[in-house]
Amino acid sequence: MNTPILIANILTLLAVVAHIFGADKELRIIQPSTDTDQYIDKQEKWTMARGAFHLVTVDFICLSALLWIINFTDLIPNEQLILKFLVFYMLFWACAWLLVVCISKRFAKNYLKLWQWILFLIIGGLIYWGTI
Repeated sequence: MNTPILIANILTLLAVVAHIFGADKELRIIQPSTDTDQYIDKQEKWTMARGAFHLVTVDFICLSALLWIINFTDLIPNEQLILKFLVFYMLFWACAWLLVVCISKRFAKNYLKLWQWILFLIIGGLIYWGTI
C-alpha cells in the first residue's frame, strides 16, 4: 500500500461524493424558471452544463477506481507509467480549471472560491509523491 496514493484516492472519493450529493443542489440555484423568456433555450444550456458537471463525476469515479486498483492489487503491470500519466492528467485539469477562472469575469477571491484547481494540484502532487 502506498500512502500518498491512498490519500489521493480518498480525495477523489470525496470529490465523487461531493459531486453526486452536492452538485444538483448547487446547480438548482441557477436552473431557469419556466416563466423566463427563452425558457427552452436556457433549460437546454442548463442541462448541458449539468451533464458536463457530471462528466467530471464520472472522471473522478474512474480515477478513484484506477487508484484503488493500483494501490490494492497487482492487476496492472506498469503502474508507475500510469501513475506518471495521472500526474500530468491532474496537472492538465488544474491548468484548464485555472484558465477558466482567469478568463471569466472576476469577483472577490475568485481563485479561492473556485478552488478546484488546487484540489487537482494536490491530487497530482500526491500521485507524484507516490511514484518517487
